Amino acid sequence: MNPHAKLISTTSLLMGTTITISSNHWVMAWAGLEINTLAVIPLISKPHHPRAIEASIKYFLVQAAASTLILFSSMTNAWSTGQWDITQLNHPLASTLLTTAIAMKLGLVPFHFWLPEVLQGSSLTTDLLLSTMMKLPPITILFMTSHSLNPTLLTAMAVASAALGGWMGLNQ
Repeated sequence: MNPHAKLISTTSLLMGTTITISSNHWVMAWAGLEINTLAVIPLISKPHHPRAIEASIKYFLVQAAASTLILFSSMTNAWSTGQWDITQLNHPLASTLLTTAIAMKLGLVPFHFWLPEVLQGSSLTTDLLLSTMMKLPPITILFMTSHSLNPTLLTAMAVASAALGGWMGLNQ
């Protein structure tokens, strides 16, 4: 990969993560998530192998769907409460949609099918990046809205993810 392209991708990745983590407005958080998504796609498709291209397309489609749900959740909340602040998530439908979107972005159990296929189609360094740094912004949004989210749903997703992950790890 061209060193300038790699520098731009890395800088965009750091900038998108910083924007998302430090924002209090839904649109800025969404913009940071989108910058992250667009910055990592060239890194996934770098080998120019059909499997890498397929992985980058799957990653893009899942992340775009989750980002759409985040926008819809924030607009539903803003419509009902008049607040665009992340910490003011009060509408129950917006809360459920946000939980679903964050679960998609993190690859939690009901929405986990995309993650192993994307990880198989990319390099080990990119897998490390996808499994660690790309999870920081959604987890930050999850922490900032945790007082408004359904704890039963989050606990069920966490337990199911841990159980299925352990079971599939033993299966390997």
